Amino acid sequence: MEIWSRVMETGATPPVDIFPFLHYIPQSLFTNWRSRATHVQREMNGLYADFLTDLRTRRAGSGSRGSLMDQVLDQVESEKPPPGLETSDHALWFLGGTLTEGGSDTSASILTAFVQAMVANPAIQKKAQAQIDSVIGPDRSPNWSDYASLPYIAHIVKETMRWRPVTPLAFPHALAQDDWVDGFFLPKGTTVIVNAWGMQHDPTRFEDPEKFDPDHFDGVRKLAPELANGPWEERDHYGYGAGRRLCPGIHLAERNLWLGMAKLLWAYDILPALDAKGDEVQVDTSAEKGYCEGFLVCAYDFPARFEVRGKAREATIRREMEEAKSVFAKYE
Repeated sequence: MEIWSRVMETGATPPVDIFPFLHYIPQSLFTNWRSRATHVQREMNGLYADFLTDLRTRRAGSGSRGSLMDQVLDQVESEKPPPGLETSDHALWFLGGTLTEGGSDTSASILTAFVQAMVANPAIQKKAQAQIDSVIGPDRSPNWSDYASLPYIAHIVKETMRWRPVTPLAFPHALAQDDWVDGFFLPKGTTVIVNAWGMQHDPTRFEDPEKFDPDHFDGVRKLAPELANGPWEERDHYGYGAGRRLCPGIHLAERNLWLGMAKLLWAYDILPALDAKGDEVQVDTSAEKGYCEGFLVCAYDFPARFEVRGKAREATIRREMEEAKSVFAKYE
């Protein structure tokens, strides 16, 4: 994924889709982009093919279990597959693979940034935990029905996505019609780069934008999907992109991130790691040194401590883990 991210980064490869003649220029002039892209292709094909092979092996032994790819294969293997359904192995590799990829690396990167922010901002962490504790005791962890009662957690989700966007330049878009922007004429078909980082670190919109501060969203109660379809002036962030190519998983991702952060704050004190002398290890949260480069951006490895907030919560964590195992066991 790291290699793929570097290949996909804006400017990392020549615009061969726009200027086909660039295919004939020695790739050594463009940092050997073709070799890197071919390597990524082989790696992705192999990984996704293994996923499909494992699924078919499991189906042969125990049949369909109702997962998304089970349902797809049920249709592919039926006597009359739906017209227009792509049934090649390559298409099936990437149907399942890209769904897994799109919902894993991005969410993991945001949660990593969240942990980093909590380590570096203990006062914010304590404020969030106080709100959670006022609503939920140690006998259960937060669930989605608690959303309206925990607005500060929603602000932390939004601030994390604003502060350290996973895709700082999002995906390139093409204009569907002629447009004018600040006196410049942009014809239909123009490629537009969505500078999420720039908009989310605009000091005229967010005071002290490099500071992690959930109060940047004080009073904002709407979820990202609703804000994404509203006036641009009210957008919380561009972590899910913009336009017709908005992230199709926005509804699920927003809820998963809220649940993940709420449960972590309910369960643990997230603390700086200690060195050999017992002193706290400072985490570099700067975008320049603390985060990798690429199309997808994630924090470099950093140390942290997770301390369970009491025996009662530990018992609840173990109980809910066993309950989750029973839910997911059918898909193993």
